[in-house]
Amino acid sequence: MEFAYDAKTNEMVAELTAFMDSHVYPAEKTFHEQLAVLDNRWAWDSVPVLTELRAEARRRGLWNLFLPGSKGAGLTNLQYAPLAEITGRSIQLAPAVFNCAAPDTGNMEVLNEFGTEAQQRQWLEPLLAGEIRSAFAMTEPDVASSDATNVELSIVRDGDDYVINGRKWWITGAMNPNCAVFIVMGKTDPGSERHRQQSQILVPRDTPGLEVLRGMEVFGYDDNDHGGHAELRFTDVRVPVSNLIGEEGGGFAIAQARLGPGRIHHCMRAIGVAERAIEMMCRRAASRVAFGKPLAEQGVIRDWIAESRVRVEQLRLLVLKTAWLMDTVGNRGAHTEIQSIKIATPLTVQWILDKAIQVHGAGGVSQDFPLAAMYAGIRTLRFADGPDEVHKNALARTELKKHLAS
Repeated sequence: MEFAYDAKTNEMVAELTAFMDSHVYPAEKTFHEQLAVLDNRWAWDSVPVLTELRAEARRRGLWNLFLPGSKGAGLTNLQYAPLAEITGRSIQLAPAVFNCAAPDTGNMEVLNEFGTEAQQRQWLEPLLAGEIRSAFAMTEPDVASSDATNVELSIVRDGDDYVINGRKWWITGAMNPNCAVFIVMGKTDPGSERHRQQSQILVPRDTPGLEVLRGMEVFGYDDNDHGGHAELRFTDVRVPVSNLIGEEGGGFAIAQARLGPGRIHHCMRAIGVAERAIEMMCRRAASRVAFGKPLAEQGVIRDWIAESRVRVEQLRLLVLKTAWLMDTVGNRGAHTEIQSIKIATPLTVQWILDKAIQVHGAGGVSQDFPLAAMYAGIRTLRFADGPDEVHKNALARTELKKHLAS
C-alpha cells in the first residue's frame, strides 16, 4: 500500500502551491474590490486581475487540470485530487484562475465524451481556451429535482428542429453575460421507460424564447463571483436537431456520467476549504485573549482544533481512495465510494467551518472573513449534485444487497 504521490503529482503540487502563494492569495482582496465596481457585476471573468492570473496560469501550463487526456492536462483523478484541494483553499478565485471552475468543468467533460465533432469545435474548444462560459440546466422549480427523472421541461422534435418549453432554476453561471451556451436536460419521450425519457441539448444564450428571469441568492449571497444562479424560462425555443447531445433518451445516463467526476471534484476542493478554515482557526485562537489567556489555551478550542485535524485526515483518505478507484475500476466500480464522499464531505467540512466561525466570534459571520461565504457554499453542497438522503438511500440499498442476496 502506497501513501505517497507519484513524481508527476509532487511536481505539480509544488508548482501550484508556489503559484497560489505568489499570485492567487495576494490577489483575493483585489479580485473582490474589482468585482464590486464592474459595470456588469455578473461578468466575474472580466475582472482585470482574474484575466491577468488566467493568462499567467495558462502560460505556465496550469490549465484545464481537471480534464484527462490530450485535451486537458492529462492527469488521472488521483493526480488531480491534491491539486483540486489546493485550489479549494481559495474557493472563490483559484478554480477560475486555472479554468477548473464548475459548471464549465462538467460541461467540458460532457462535450468531450459525448459531443459530436461539430459541437466540440463550436463549444468545447472555446471553453477549453477560457474564451466563453457555460451553464448546465437541469433543476426545476415545480418538481423535486433530486429525482432527475422528474424533470418536466419538454423537448419536442419538429422537422429539423427541437422545440423547448419549460422552466429551470438554480442554473449556476447563467447570470454571466459571457455564458454563451446552456446544456439543457428535458423530456423528449414522456411515454418511454423512466430512465430513457430524458435528453440533453445545447441551447445558445441568444436563442429567441430563452429568458433569464432573475438571479437567485444562497443564504443571502448572490454568488456573483462565479456568475450567480438564475431562473430561466424557455418559450418555444427552437434549436436544430444537430444540437442534441448523444442520442434521444440518453440524457439521464449523460447526467450520471457528468455528476460522477463533478461530485469528487467538489469533495476535493472542499478539503481545501477545510484546511483553510483550520489554518484561520489556529491563527485566530493564537491571537485573541479571553478570560486572561489566549483562546489557543482554552480546552474547548483545542478540542475543536484536534477534532478538525482528525476529521479532515479521515476525509482526505476516503477521497483519495475514491479517486484511485475511479482510475482503476471506473466510475461505476467506484460508485459506493463516490456516494460515501458526497455524504461525508459536506457534513465534515461544515462542522469544521462552524468551529472556525465560532473561534472568530462576530467576525466569523461578517464580510471581513471568507468563512461565512465558505459555510454557505459547503452547506449548499449537501443537496447540490444530489441530496444527502438520496445518496444514503442508494448506498444503504447496495449494502443490504450484499447481505440479503442469499
